Amino acid sequence: MQPACKSQPHMTNRLCLVAHGDGGPKRTIGLGVYVLVIVQWCDERTVLRRRWNACCVSPRDTPDKLKKMAQDKLRIIPLGGLGEFGMNCTALRWQDDIVVIDAGLMFPEEELLGVDIVVPDISYLTENREKVRAIVLTHGHEDHIGGLPWILSELNVPVYGTEFTLAYVEGKLEEHHLLDDAELIEMLPGRRFTLGPFSILPIRVTHSLVDCVALAIHTPVGVVVHTGDFKIDLSSPDGKPFDLHSFAELGKHGVLCLLQDSTNVDRPGYTPSERAVRPRLDEIFAQTKKKLFFSCFSSSIHRIRVAMELAQAHGRKVAVIGRSLDNSTEIAQDLGYLDLPPGLIVNPGQIREMPDNKVLVMISGTQGEPMSALSRAAVNNHKYARIDAGDTVLLSSRVIPGNEKSIYRMIDHLERREAKVIHDDGTQGLIHVSGHGSQEEMRLMINLMRPKFFVPIHGDYRHLKRHAELAGNMDIVEKVILLEDGEVLELDKASAVKTGKVAVGRVCIDAGGSIDVVEDIILRDRQHIGEGGIVLPIITINKRTGKVEVAPEIVIRGFTVDDPAMIAEARLVVQRTLENSSDEEKVDYGVIKEKVRSDLKRYIQKNMSRRPLIMPVVMEV
Repeated sequence: MQPACKSQPHMTNRLCLVAHGDGGPKRTIGLGVYVLVIVQWCDERTVLRRRWNACCVSPRDTPDKLKKMAQDKLRIIPLGGLGEFGMNCTALRWQDDIVVIDAGLMFPEEELLGVDIVVPDISYLTENREKVRAIVLTHGHEDHIGGLPWILSELNVPVYGTEFTLAYVEGKLEEHHLLDDAELIEMLPGRRFTLGPFSILPIRVTHSLVDCVALAIHTPVGVVVHTGDFKIDLSSPDGKPFDLHSFAELGKHGVLCLLQDSTNVDRPGYTPSERAVRPRLDEIFAQTKKKLFFSCFSSSIHRIRVAMELAQAHGRKVAVIGRSLDNSTEIAQDLGYLDLPPGLIVNPGQIREMPDNKVLVMISGTQGEPMSALSRAAVNNHKYARIDAGDTVLLSSRVIPGNEKSIYRMIDHLERREAKVIHDDGTQGLIHVSGHGSQEEMRLMINLMRPKFFVPIHGDYRHLKRHAELAGNMDIVEKVILLEDGEVLELDKASAVKTGKVAVGRVCIDAGGSIDVVEDIILRDRQHIGEGGIVLPIITINKRTGKVEVAPEIVIRGFTVDDPAMIAEARLVVQRTLENSSDEEKVDYGVIKEKVRSDLKRYIQKNMSRRPLIMPVVMEV
């Protein structure tokens, strides 16, 4: 008997009989044929028994075989990015091999006080660390690579990315002192590479960043396509257009599952090409008589290129201000995405020496970040960037939801300086285009690949749901599956079923010189202090005798007490608690702190109608 029925690939996981001819080679006969031959001389019970005996394994091996059959499923497990914008991270698993697509971060919401970044919980990956083969990156935006320092500090595996993406990654890892131990491997669009059972083909796509790819992942059960972030731009400024042909070829040979970007699912039609902004920007350059401050996302290499080309055409020198913008410009020059004539770039210190109409200041800070170069210039607090009356400030970017207040506050400051501010408010013409495809581009991709199964990715739940409805209404996809973070989708050639969940969530990081996780209890404390203030009862105790040496003090921050008598009464509450405690309790600081906190909490809630954070402090003498 042989372990598998390889001559009948369509009979996957079915029983088979290996027959021997008279001295001839072995022949594999499908069960259907076998049953037809024997049905004339066997009753039903005998047929069932012989079908079992024809199985490729012995009865004692059956549990192992059944376990292997259960493992012959591809699992798609989103760890982030399906239910929020950012934290994009998805695991593909076949048996004992896992490949991770992207490792993004998300910027914190208002209630996450003091948190710098949010990254996905990778407990599932650390629990299966020996199975993780690599992390494969689709492009270099923060919501796709920003979580790498956190993940690689927990899980040191190879990282695959395109040349430009890895240039961003190198800087990020060097900042966190992780570069020396990292294994970064460049992948080329159109060239396959293999990771365990996965054969991965990067396919060039266009986006607001350069050198972006989708991933066609060839698995034992079929091809899974992950689009990454994309729009279909056939006239990309860098001369590297969207590779429609490769996606069409995948469609001809069959795509099992398509995972597609949902960001712009609310937008009808097509997203304009990056070249579409050039005419309006050209007008602004021509009309500006004094200094022109140009701000865009630091990763928008196409936009930076257009601005610098227009600066040269209009006789302006370019000063680049802002660390992120300076880094991106330097990388783009090194890799050939910016080919600038000698003398076009000047040092920011030269701005004041030049005529106003001969200067273009490329400056970071489109989202009104408090310490960004543009925010500081808006309040006349930047060493080099001085904005005077009559200067023009052009924000060639969109307003990211949640940043409205900071952006408009910065615009107010600019208006006070009597600068002309041009931003994407719908009245200024086409000064910004999205990097994500709109509804018709989504439909075109589905039409090209005609996948059997479809999963919307990248977006809040409402975006995923609308994208699922869009795909379902096309009558092309056999099944649309709406996944959320942590849900496990199991696929084979014929089915796609949600089978459970893994642990997921968010990890809050204070990203200073090191990577420090902010626990939930700390966030609760911060919120508690912000809402109710803080009370510090200060107690001085002799550590040998347990005697209270000095009368307790009360320090209150975050709220005011109208009646000073209440503070005096609060001291008496603490004093009575200490007097009613034994010497043994007083030298056990854990016990005495809790007794003081409990009694003082009751007094403050009853008499001040407040719920501050109470943290007793014991000083030893």
